[in-house]
Amino acid sequence: MKGIKFVLVGILFGIIMSKSEAISWYRIQEMFRFQSFHMFGIIGVAVVLGAIGTALIKKYNLKDIGGEPIKFAPKEAGWKRYLYGGTIFGLGWAMTGACPGPMFVSLGYGYWMFALAILTATLGTFVYGLVKDKLPH
Repeated sequence: MKGIKFVLVGILFGIIMSKSEAISWYRIQEMFRFQSFHMFGIIGVAVVLGAIGTALIKKYNLKDIGGEPIKFAPKEAGWKRYLYGGTIFGLGWAMTGACPGPMFVSLGYGYWMFALAILTATLGTFVYGLVKDKLPH
């Protein structure tokens, strides 16, 4: 019963992703071909809302659901890690037609091929965890 709020937020997220067409393969291809502003608008709204939310958390010293203060760790200097990570993420997004959140929404819609995308994304995350100490961070 404790986790019901997370299930409800997940359902709301799925509805928003679906209604905004963020899970549409065609919309994603339009974005990567620079043929439509639709997805860039969705991403832009998410970035602005995230920045506002972060500013509010810092300003009012908000706490997490367990009552602990929310802390933001300073980012390490260096742009290469973001360039490499963003490139790998973008290639995966372009190949599968979905980023991680919408993959689950698409699976929930019954597009069973996304089970393979979720499996390989999970495997990639696991492999990264195994080799991250050997990577140039």
